Amino acid sequence: MIRRIVVPIVATVVFLVLWELLVWFNDWPNYLMASPSDLPAAVTKYWNLFLIMGWQTLWRTVAGLLIAVLVGVAFGMIMGFWRTMRDALYPLLVGFNAIPKATVVPIVALIFVGAHDFNAVMIAFMISFFPIAVSVSIGLSTLEPEYRDILRSLGASRSTIFWKIALPKTLPEFFGALKVSVTLAFIGTNLMEIVSPHGRGLGALFDSGKTNSDYPLMFAVLIALAFLGIVLYYVVVVLETIFAGWAEREVN
Repeated sequence: MIRRIVVPIVATVVFLVLWELLVWFNDWPNYLMASPSDLPAAVTKYWNLFLIMGWQTLWRTVAGLLIAVLVGVAFGMIMGFWRTMRDALYPLLVGFNAIPKATVVPIVALIFVGAHDFNAVMIAFMISFFPIAVSVSIGLSTLEPEYRDILRSLGASRSTIFWKIALPKTLPEFFGALKVSVTLAFIGTNLMEIVSPHGRGLGALFDSGKTNSDYPLMFAVLIALAFLGIVLYYVVVVLETIFAGWAEREVN
């Protein structure tokens, strides 16, 4: 447990030190590359905006991620249990996921002008539900037929098979996909916040720093986004430990 806390902290400190040394060694001014030592001043100056904008980005991302979980699990179950639906939906989902979401963001922003919250939540959902749907589908479609046949011979219903065998087997794949979706959801939210006119959130704060050539502010926003992503990632890790800790293998 201590190792899981100490090692990431040490790695983060090493990263920041190397970043600082890189800027110092190349003698880059902060309008070219801000260093970690430039960031505290920017955060202190705009701390109230970081709190307000950070909360807006966080709740939109979480909302989009929760919708992605619901829709992704539903699609995954449909494709996992019915081969015909899997053959029909997979090409559509793959084709949709292949479209760069950066090209979709301006379209959504124009269609729903002024609906900043809705737009950000929608893009966060669109960019993060695909891994969840695929992981659940694979987990269910690869269920060993021996288990299913044994339970059926004992008189188990479809719902019993799902809750006792299919669901536990799918959980490791589900949480693995959810970890990926967390970062994707943040990308979607911030794309919309940057592109949307009069947008709000950390993406809008980043865009403001770019407009004013405030590079320390821009890099401080990036670090804030990374921090929120790490926090949400470890929330998923805790949930995985609670609900699928049995699947973890200790590796030295």
